[in-house]
Amino acid sequence: MPLKQQLATDLQDAIRSGDDVRKGTIRMLMTAVQNAEIAAVNVKDPDATRQELDDDGVLAVIAKQAKQRRESIEEFQKANRADLADKEAAELKILETYLPAMLSRDEIVAATRAVIAETSASGPADKGKVMPVLMKRLAGQADGRSINEVVTDA
Repeated sequence: MPLKQQLATDLQDAIRSGDDVRKGTIRMLMTAVQNAEIAAVNVKDPDATRQELDDDGVLAVIAKQAKQRRESIEEFQKANRADLADKEAAELKILETYLPAMLSRDEIVAATRAVIAETSASGPADKGKVMPVLMKRLAGQADGRSINEVVTDA
C-alpha cells in the first residue's frame, strides 16, 4: 500500500478511535506532504497545481517532520517546558512508526569505514569526500548528526 494511502487509512482509524494526538499528527503530516507536492511543481508547467510524491518523497517529508520534533523537544527541555516537550515527544513517536528502522552506531561506523575505504580518505581533511557519499547511502536510516559524529571520530 502506498504510504500516502496508509496515512489516509490511519487517519480514518484515529478519527474512529478518538485518538486526538494521532489524528492531529497525521493531519499535520498530510498537510506537510501536500505542501511538498505543491512546492515540487515544475514552474514551466503553469497548468499543474501539484506533483504527486512517491513513497521516497513522502518518507523525506516524514523524516523532516521528525527532525523538527527532535529539535523542538531539545529546545523545550532547555526552557523547562516539559508539557510542550511531552506533546512533541508523543507526535515524534507517531511519526517514527512510518520511518524505517534507524541504524545503530555500530552499523553507521561500519558503513563509514566502507566509504572511507572506497573514497581513499586519509584524515579529517577528507571529511568532505566521505560525508556526501555516506549521507546519500544512509538516507532515512540515520540522522545527519549521528553520521557527522561518527565521521568526525573516525
